[in-house]
Amino acid sequence: MAIRIRKSNERGYFDHGWLKTFHTFSFGNYHDQNYVKFRSLRVINEDRVIPGVGFPVHSHKDMEMISIVLKGSLAYQDDIGNDSILSPEDIQLVSAGSGISNCEINASDKDDVHFLKIWIIPSSKGLKPSFQKSFFPDSSKNNKLCLIASKDGKENSLIIHQDVEVYLSYLEKDYSLNRELAEGRHGWIQVIAGSIALNEIVLEEGDGAAISELSQIDIKALTPSKTLYIDLN
Repeated sequence: MAIRIRKSNERGYFDHGWLKTFHTFSFGNYHDQNYVKFRSLRVINEDRVIPGVGFPVHSHKDMEMISIVLKGSLAYQDDIGNDSILSPEDIQLVSAGSGISNCEINASDKDDVHFLKIWIIPSSKGLKPSFQKSFFPDSSKNNKLCLIASKDGKENSLIIHQDVEVYLSYLEKDYSLNRELAEGRHGWIQVIAGSIALNEIVLEEGDGAAISELSQIDIKALTPSKTLYIDLN
């Protein structure tokens, strides 16, 4: 496999009334034996939640969980003392470790919140639960790969307990990026908005692609676009 495409309309989709959600990988009652995970990448959910409601208190264990708000605002609370409002340009990373209970609610009483949830399996179990949040201005993502999470926290990224690097990129139409993959590394790209060409393969909004056995990828914005890119071991 060099590039394997996961089309937007092939994802799991559920409309719960208060929540409309797409699942790139198996999640909850949705199971796709071909997309349980990719390397340590376990979940990419695209959620839209109506005003004033959300996910009540629930528990997690041994998972690295990144939240990216695309539109609106998301209120977060947990049992280790964190209480936060997440807005576009903020990135949140929760390490569930030995166990954490939290809730996430649309912070607005009039507007939907649209956000991504990315879960990555940690390299070790039973870690101390932790919470991180940082501000990454849109200007840091314009026509470049902006590192938002890494194992060593380089470039002011959030620290994640796995050998991965997570990037966001906002590209102008016709702008191109090149990304080298070291030997034995893999990639996942997710189109958040717009359309791109990945090594001349067209990907539209909501599409994803697993990348293996390549030394370089070329990303060209066919329209103004937003992408998530994850480099994995």
